[in-house]
Order: sequence, then C-alpha cells, then structure tokens
Amino acid sequence: MFRFLTVVLLFSISLFALSDSAILKRADTLVKHKSKSDQFRAYNDYKNLYLHAIISEDKDLKIHSLEGIVKSGNKLHIDISHYHNELLKIKTKKQKYKIQKSTYKPNIKKYKKKIAFKSLHKLKSVRWRDGRLVLRFDKKLTQKQINYFKLYDSLKKKHKYIFDIHASMLTKSQTLRKNGIDSIRLAQYNPNTLRLVIADIQKVKISFKKSLNELIINIQASKKKLYTQKPQDSISPMRRDRDKIIVIDAGHGGKDPGAIGYRGYREKVIVLQISNELKKILKARGYKVYMSRPYDRFVKLSKRTKFANKKHADIFISIHANSVSKAKAKTTHGIECYFLSPSRSKRASRVAEKENKADMSDMNKYGKESFLSLLNHYKILASNKLAIDLQRGILGSLCKSYKNVKDGGVREGPFWVLVGAQMPAVLVEVGFVSNPMEAKRLVNSTYQKKLAMGLADGIERYFANN
Repeated sequence: MFRFLTVVLLFSISLFALSDSAILKRADTLVKHKSKSDQFRAYNDYKNLYLHAIISEDKDLKIHSLEGIVKSGNKLHIDISHYHNELLKIKTKKQKYKIQKSTYKPNIKKYKKKIAFKSLHKLKSVRWRDGRLVLRFDKKLTQKQINYFKLYDSLKKKHKYIFDIHASMLTKSQTLRKNGIDSIRLAQYNPNTLRLVIADIQKVKISFKKSLNELIINIQASKKKLYTQKPQDSISPMRRDRDKIIVIDAGHGGKDPGAIGYRGYREKVIVLQISNELKKILKARGYKVYMSRPYDRFVKLSKRTKFANKKHADIFISIHANSVSKAKAKTTHGIECYFLSPSRSKRASRVAEKENKADMSDMNKYGKESFLSLLNHYKILASNKLAIDLQRGILGSLCKSYKNVKDGGVREGPFWVLVGAQMPAVLVEVGFVSNPMEAKRLVNSTYQKKLAMGLADGIERYFANN
C-alpha cells in the first residue's frame, strides 16, 4: 500500500513539473504588459510557482518566481518585502544570480521604512453624493497614489473593478450598496493599501476623478440585468459570504497547559481568551462560529479537525502562543502563521515539535511523515493564502496602537493539529509568552481584543479574495 502511495505521489509531482514551464512562460509574458489585470494574473502565477518550488525543492524555479513576485508586486504597489528579503538571502548564497538595481532597492532598512504600517493619508469618510461614491481623505491626493485596474473572475463569472489607494482606513471594513451593483467592498488590503472592489456579473461603466482630498467615483450599472434583484433592506446589510462556517481551535487545554512563560503565564489560558474574543467579533459580523474547546479541557489533536470536518467548516484556525529558553527569552518575540506541509526549516520543525508533543498516540512519527507527503496541493495553496491574510490582519491591527510588533512571517510546518482538516487550515502563534514585553501584552484584555480584531479582518479579506 505504501509503495502504491509513493508511486501516486511521484506521478502527481511529475504533473506539476510538466505544467510549471507553461505557467512560467505565461507569467513572464504577462508581466511585460502594461495592463494592470495582466500584471495581477502574472503576480498570482508567480505566487503559485513559488509554492510549487517550495514543495518540489526546485531552487531555480524558486528564484525565478521570487523575481517575478517582486517585479509584478512593485508595479501593483503590493507589499512584497518578505519575498524581496528572501530573494536577497538566496542570491547572497548563490552569487551567479545578479540582483537588478532597477527592480530592487539596495538599502533594505530604507525599503522597510517605506513600507511601514503608517500611511501618509487617512480615509476620513465614505458617502454617496449625487449618485457618486466619494472617498474623502485628510490630505490632498496625487495621481500616483491611485492604482485602478479591471479583472474578470471566471469562476464566479464576475467583472471586478479595483481601486488600490496608498492610504489607510480609520474605520472597519465596509460593504456598500448601490442599486444594480452586486457588491461594493472597501477594506484595508495591506497596511499601506486601501482597496475598493466593485463586482458585478455584467460589465459596469466606471469613471473617476480626484478633486483635492477627494476621490469621486461614478458607477453606472448595466440597464439589462440577467436576473431580478430582491428588494434590499437599507439597514445594516449583511455580506453574502457571511454564511461561512469557521472553527476556532484554542490550543492545548486541561491537563496540557502548553508553554509556561514569563511570570508563569500559561499558553492554554491566553489562547482561550483570544479565541473567545475572536468568536464574539465573528459572530457579531454574521458568521457561524464553533469552538473545538469552549472551556479549559483537554482535546486530542485528531479530534479537533474531526470536529471541524463534522461541522463542514470553511476554514480552521488553531491559536497558540510560542516560547523559547530563558537565554533567548528577552530577545525573541513576534507573530507567526503556519500552514500545513512537510517542514523545510529547522525553526518550523522546532515549533511544531512543541505543539505536537501533547498528543502522539494516534499515529507514529513515520506514519505522520508519510501522510504529510501525500497532502493535497490545492489545500496547501489555500491554507497559505489564508495564513498570509491572517498575518496581515493581525499586524495591521496591532501596529496602529503598539510599538515593536514583530512580523515573524508566514511559514510551513508539520503541525499534527492541522492534519486531517478537509478545509484550509492555519496555526497562528500569537506571540512569545517567554518574552517579558510580549507576555505582558498577551495577558492584557485590550491587546487581546485588538489581536482578535486583526484575525477577524484577515478572515474577511480571505473570503473576499477567494
């Protein structure tokens, strides 16, 4: 049986290898075009190739895809600093690849300051005026701040008209209404980019102009609709994707305290408090939410994803807190998001070992490694996208109120609590209970609420984009 599974695995990997060259050729062609939609398609192609390169351990493909992500991401004004830094590290080791100065900034510290979480412009208000959508900012807008492009979603069969504005919101994400338009969504896409997405099953006439500190957008719906719309209630409209089911898994519990950190703070207590805050926020926004452990009790790792599968969850989020030895406690902190796949780094393996040790009864290590090698590639890609959105959401929320919030990045790792999930699944390490500064924050109710708000915003962004 194991030999048969190995053959299936090798065959599936060979299929991915055959398709990579075609996808790479298409992406290299699209990235040369001036069209924003083509640039966006190229960016997505390079992202998928990057994940395939990690899975197949293809260094050349990884470098090529990282170059493409940075090139297309810069043109789209997307935060690609994580990929940029990774590319620099790889090229330092592999000298035969030369970094193009026209594409990359040699001063990394200066580049990081440029993409800091504070934006020069703040969105003050959003309102309809004479049938036009008016976004009012605190300062005068420049043309370079506005990036407008169109996309067609072939899966949902919708036309999307997207405005990326170099600014930030002072309010929460918003869903707007206009007769004849399927959806209008305004949200913080990343810390420096405010994104407005207008979507409809038919083409929409869009025109816009900037007037001092206002962006005025004229949206004209098609007169002939392919379906008749139901009358809409003007009071607190609910988003269409809020019928999604979310399972929140608070790590450890009961006889398993998890990490014991600064001043004896226990991981199981902290993560349950954050999980409960997240549940309140998501339920208030209209989602169906379930907890794998609603109170302090021990639940086997295998039963957590089994519970999510039984509830037919759309996503599974396991919340944990990290720790290190006393020698490194004062210098090690940060927030990390992990998605399930065979680990490629010592750090991921070390973190996974701590989270896995509570329940090793269902499958021995060899059996689990074999299972991980047969993971569904689609699930890996979807989980990676969810992890990215959660990481951005948390950082975007915390950095508004707190200093020294460290981005630990999105990583892959062999976490057994995620094994068996039939939906995109992510493990979030909300910080280090061993670090004095971060531990004090993690037990603070205000910090927990802001962290949970960031997680909720990341979830909404994931559903909006996928």
